[in-house]
Amino acid sequence: MTKGTTSFGKRHNKSHTICRRCGSSSFHIQKGKCSKCAYPERKTRSFNWSEKAKRRRTTGTGRMRHLKTMTRKFKNGFREGSQAKKMA
Repeated sequence: MTKGTTSFGKRHNKSHTICRRCGSSSFHIQKGKCSKCAYPERKTRSFNWSEKAKRRRTTGTGRMRHLKTMTRKFKNGFREGSQAKKMA
């Protein structure tokens, strides 16, 4: 048997499909587990030996719909329903 071109022609079955959680094509169909984010486990897969991989999917890489306004609100003491005092 050759291990090159002829062997590559036999590869037409998919072992991985798209993951619901991370969207990458890393969900192993038979195992029922994603190799990138470990779905359906509750905790997302991450390791300390790969700092760069952690950086790619940490807080701040997405939209941060709620968190992006928090620094401004914190600075103002989380006030609501009042106007800021005019500076003299």
